[in-house]
Amino acid sequence: MGIKARLTRIVAVIGMLAGLAAGTFGIVELTQPEPVTAPPTTAVFADNAPAPVVPAAPEPAVRVAVPTRLEVPAIGVDEKLSGRGLKADGSLDTPDFGKAGWYRPGPRPGEPGGAVVVAHVHGPDGPDVFWDLAKLQPGDEIRIHRADGVATFVVDDVDDVPKEHLPYDRIWPDTDEPLLRLITCGGKRTAAGYPDNTVVYAHLASTKPVS
Repeated sequence: MGIKARLTRIVAVIGMLAGLAAGTFGIVELTQPEPVTAPPTTAVFADNAPAPVVPAAPEPAVRVAVPTRLEVPAIGVDEKLSGRGLKADGSLDTPDFGKAGWYRPGPRPGEPGGAVVVAHVHGPDGPDVFWDLAKLQPGDEIRIHRADGVATFVVDDVDDVPKEHLPYDRIWPDTDEPLLRLITCGGKRTAAGYPDNTVVYAHLASTKPVS
């Protein structure tokens, strides 16, 4: 069964996410690869780590509405969402401090595949949107508000992994199930930035249409 997520150009380094310009806070860079003739697309690390392969896929027959707001009650998050793509230089157009963004080249939250939402963990003035992301527990709810209603996801797992070992096959699995991943920087912050990523894995539990 083929993935029906919108992953035709997934190219990702989510070595994220609290960047000023480079370094101290550790910012994500998404690097656009050279064109390839093979069908799969390739996720590329800016630090030249081995590139995992992400399968290309057709768009879903019916698209869900664009996400507009993120709620994570267990950690007090309630923020507007903006779509984030790639800049001309191939780097991720990261959300501003105090904001959250969903990765627009991938699936929208509620579509088959792994939808990704990113935000900063720390900024120049202190803790940011995803400061408490690592405190989430399995069973906690994540609500994505859309023009067509509210999609509620339930946390399955929370993982802290070195940036060079991000599990792309878990973030963007080949599946028809609607999944959600929240990602930010993790590990102990040093002068060089954050060494890890915190990744929250969740599945769609219910949708509530606009009444």
